[in-house]
Amino acid sequence: MSRPDTFVPPPGARAYTLRTARGEFAVVDAPVAEGVEVKGIVLLLPGFTGSKEDFNPLHVPLAARGYRTVAVDGRGQFESDGPESDESAYVQAELAADVLAQVEAVGAPVHLLGHSFGGQVARAAVLLDHTPFRSLTLMASGPAQISEPQQERVRLLRDTLAVLTMAQVWEAMQETEAPERTGTTAPGDAPDIQEHLRRRWMGTKPAQLLAAGRQLCVEPDRVAELAALPLAFHVVSGAWDDTWPVPLLDDMATRLGARRTVIDGTEHSPNTERPLETARALADFWHETDGAGAAGEDR
Repeated sequence: MSRPDTFVPPPGARAYTLRTARGEFAVVDAPVAEGVEVKGIVLLLPGFTGSKEDFNPLHVPLAARGYRTVAVDGRGQFESDGPESDESAYVQAELAADVLAQVEAVGAPVHLLGHSFGGQVARAAVLLDHTPFRSLTLMASGPAQISEPQQERVRLLRDTLAVLTMAQVWEAMQETEAPERTGTTAPGDAPDIQEHLRRRWMGTKPAQLLAAGRQLCVEPDRVAELAALPLAFHVVSGAWDDTWPVPLLDDMATRLGARRTVIDGTEHSPNTERPLETARALADFWHETDGAGAAGEDR
């Protein structure tokens, strides 16, 4: 997941509750910059243990390129409500249907971007109905289940949540986990960031974490299904990733006929690690997609 530097929406953006046919979802909605031609709408889906704030660094540069960006907390993530213990509410089909309802509320068509676990949800939504989407971008999100070391981490979290409260798990993570991997706090973090990261963790429903973790470990390869759709694809990643190795993402992009972008100097979260370079690559792809439907290599 990403670790946002701030939980405060950037200038011009608005945090509010998006009402849809499938319930209410917390969003950060950033309009196109004043005086800039409107080119499109983008829906941004965060990853495992993440939230809409993971995309805060992208809003301003994408607004300057003509894109309204709407980042959403999925069902049971941070400020979007959901059942505490009913994992069936968070199966992939339910989350995909939520995305289609969010798109309807925001106003189709949209460019869809999913980071990590959010990429799996985005893919499921597109496979359910591709017609509301202009394109799909998978950011640090691979073709099937996560790597075996990451599966072990997820299984450990699931086992821990079975015997400890969310607050107890948070305290344990502070003592044992690297902050850049888990979204936990680091010694140099400002007190407000520490508190927001803890609040995000405590706001996320345990059933959502359990269901998402399970899905990450069993996700099948659906690239062939996705490639059959009449849609433009973009695969974005850092130069190194231990959740889905970069060569695996390279191969997925080839199978999709997708544009491929690697953001140098980043790992699993180019959206927070190098947001300006990431925003430039995203906007270039959307501009070309809207103009000519072209997809190519960008490395």
